[in-house]
Amino acid sequence: MTETPQPEQDNVFKDEITKVSDFKFGTTVVKVFDDMVSRSVPFYNEMQRMLGEIAADHVKEGSFVYDLGCSTGTTMIEIDKLIPSDIRFIGIDESTEMLEKCDVKLKEAGFVRPFELVTGDLHEKLPIKNASVVILCLTLQFVRPLYRERLLRNIYEGLNPGGVLLLVEKVLAESTVFNRDFIKYYYNYKRRNHYSEMEISQKREALENVLIPYKLSENLLLLKETGFGDCETFFKWYNFSGLIAYKK
Repeated sequence: MTETPQPEQDNVFKDEITKVSDFKFGTTVVKVFDDMVSRSVPFYNEMQRMLGEIAADHVKEGSFVYDLGCSTGTTMIEIDKLIPSDIRFIGIDESTEMLEKCDVKLKEAGFVRPFELVTGDLHEKLPIKNASVVILCLTLQFVRPLYRERLLRNIYEGLNPGGVLLLVEKVLAESTVFNRDFIKYYYNYKRRNHYSEMEISQKREALENVLIPYKLSENLLLLKETGFGDCETFFKWYNFSGLIAYKK
């Protein structure tokens, strides 16, 4: 088995930036993304494992699995181990740099299943069809709120009956009192993963107008309003959550 290359360390915000610009998934971030997300998202590896086993229980023969905002392909690599090899994977991402890195990682992982990587803007209608599983892993939070309902309706229409949407999001607490606490605990987590105060502060500023989280209850309501039937929380850690939504 080929040894998995170690990701480049995330130092994007290590040095002081005079004027912090909005966060973008360009070349600089792509090079360190795997390290960045593993050090910034609590239980990231466990989330991926859970996505894999849930997807494996809901995928149907002859259908497609979509990963929207697929980034470097980590989720597809995880679920590849558990799903029949004739199921086609379709990864969609707005960043061409991400898709280039994703293509390299899938090939390094020894992908033999049919797969397609598509450049696509989640603010526009996507060509989703014959899907049994659609994944939005830390993706919907980057879609402008005005377009989120339309994206979820697009997904719902492209899912086959019995299909599921797996949604992982950063969320706000229902109460502002708990929200302050959860943010504090989250930044402590980042400190434990060796991010400095400057890195935490500058990344927070860069994400301020880009990553817009909803409350868990707001995400559940949005799923219901776009047609999904049964919805359930499968993961929760302070201000991170995972949801499964079922199309009857």
